[in-house]
Amino acid sequence: MPIWDYFTGLSSVGVLKNIVDVLLVWYVFYKLMTIIKGTKAVQLLKGIFVIIIVRILTDLFGLDTLSWILDQVLPYGFLTIIIIFQPELRRALEQLGRGRLFARTNLQEEEEKERLMDAMSKAVSYMAKRRIGALISIEKETGLSEYIETGIPMNSELTSELLINVFIPNTPLHDGAVIIQKNRIAAAGCYLPLSESPFISKELGTRHRAAIGLSEVTDAITVIVSEETGAVSVTANGDIDRNLNMEEFEARLKKVWFGSAKMQAETSFWKWRMKKNG
Repeated sequence: MPIWDYFTGLSSVGVLKNIVDVLLVWYVFYKLMTIIKGTKAVQLLKGIFVIIIVRILTDLFGLDTLSWILDQVLPYGFLTIIIIFQPELRRALEQLGRGRLFARTNLQEEEEKERLMDAMSKAVSYMAKRRIGALISIEKETGLSEYIETGIPMNSELTSELLINVFIPNTPLHDGAVIIQKNRIAAAGCYLPLSESPFISKELGTRHRAAIGLSEVTDAITVIVSEETGAVSVTANGDIDRNLNMEEFEARLKKVWFGSAKMQAETSFWKWRMKKNG
């Protein structure tokens, strides 16, 4: 039956049901993708798509031996997917049970933003006054899982007290970076890639080079507190803003952390123009 005849044969209620059905399937798929984003499951999912494409090509080009091998493997694909994505599926079911699979209200989001900003501001202010060195990276769109794996897993709620405690000198985790993922402290003592740019000031130490290095390869935001001077800096999109007072720090962090993508793109463009003309 031609697809057009199928749709013309449906009543208005039937068409509406089909539209709702497609939208629900799309939404569930979208939520699953957001759950696995930034994890190893993304790479595994790409591998599954490659296998499916190879299977289609074997039929097109008549590759009988490869087709037979894939026919033996694919029937177990569903069970394999369940095993591979077990952590992500468990997380999705937990969120569904808590009623968190669907988006939160704007009021809840604003309250969460205020709580996170307050925790970061208190921690940074405390450490800056006492010259406690700190390196805090915040994941955005680009996953930081490969850097999280280099540290000690925490999966803890973001609080100022916990951040301060991690960076107290001579404690096991104070040397590396804390990585914040999905508004939680994912890990501490993490290793970040050092920038190899020759234009970085010689007075900047390893923490600053690591922060700039991460901003060059991801869209992450990193907060640095200098152990020598207590100065506060923020890196994002390959740029570093140094020696910020607390008002400037809060404004800058809020802009790059919670600001719109359009606003951040415009800021980066004007910075580039100023550098080019200056």
